[in-house]
Amino acid sequence: MTPSLTPDTTTAPATAGKIMLVGIGPGSADHMTARAREAIIEADTVIGYVTYIKLVADLLDGKEVIRKSMTEELDRAVTALEAARQGKKVALISSGDAGVYGMAGPTYEVLFQAGWTPDDPVQVEIIPGASALNSCAALVGAPLTHDFCAISLSDLLTPWPTIARRLDAVAMADFVVALYNPKSGRRTRQIVEAQRLFLRHRRPDTPVAIVKSAYRRRESIIFTTLDQMAEADIGMLSTVLIGNSNTIVRHGLMVTPRGYANKYDLEQNGQTRDGEKRGRSLSTGLLGWLETVQAQYAEGTAIETLAQQYRLPADYIRATLLEPISELASTDTAEEEA
Repeated sequence: MTPSLTPDTTTAPATAGKIMLVGIGPGSADHMTARAREAIIEADTVIGYVTYIKLVADLLDGKEVIRKSMTEELDRAVTALEAARQGKKVALISSGDAGVYGMAGPTYEVLFQAGWTPDDPVQVEIIPGASALNSCAALVGAPLTHDFCAISLSDLLTPWPTIARRLDAVAMADFVVALYNPKSGRRTRQIVEAQRLFLRHRRPDTPVAIVKSAYRRRESIIFTTLDQMAEADIGMLSTVLIGNSNTIVRHGLMVTPRGYANKYDLEQNGQTRDGEKRGRSLSTGLLGWLETVQAQYAEGTAIETLAQQYRLPADYIRATLLEPISELASTDTAEEEA
């Protein structure tokens, strides 16, 4: 049954309440922020998925506790708004971060549908927490120290072609990827399809780490490779980390290099390599690449050939050839991290 988005306000309270969207992190008390604990302690009502409620059981004495099932996210949000309209302080909890596949999004959808605005007497506070990708990465090493993204394999609310296009795009673009909701009792094929899409662009021996129940009692960590990934023990409490083309596993640690070796000789006390300058873009950075492309084009290389060589859209290559390098060079300022 679809929940009503009109809260019950038959009895107007003297003062409006508050909704606190609390990210409790991976679930262990040690990894919950002080503000998250404070919010739950000060709440009159705590609402959440039954498993998440169990993770904060020591903070619930004397509180109204409303437990909901996995598929009742909108109902949780509606219930929170109704309670806040009655003047209660409500802690609506999510594991990880409330804004990363958590309750912040559906709650705002319900609020907007009900006519809520930031000027409404009901206040809303989002309390951040460590998401699964942060927690899992910390347990396996440093896999996210270069560009990465997160994709949920759940097709309960997102059409599969949309998910597949995203998987294919990030696999081709060489992102490190964190897969959320990779598999459940009924959704067993999605992880196989994700593997198939990644193998179109990545080596079979690409490192993969699978972390289940990070920082919880039944925590488990599996290191495997892309071609073996789908055969591993994966469930709804798992997060799958797929490395990029430079990711390594060494001494039981998964690490994605930041790229310092492109500019510095690590065997020569970090001296810059020939042609490179500290604090400036790489010789193969934007300006260096533009010079190379323009030189190739001037020598007769077709735009379509350049597009295939660099795996970039032809219209993008064409546009860059029209941009004077001198104008771009004036914006090449020092970069703090390099």
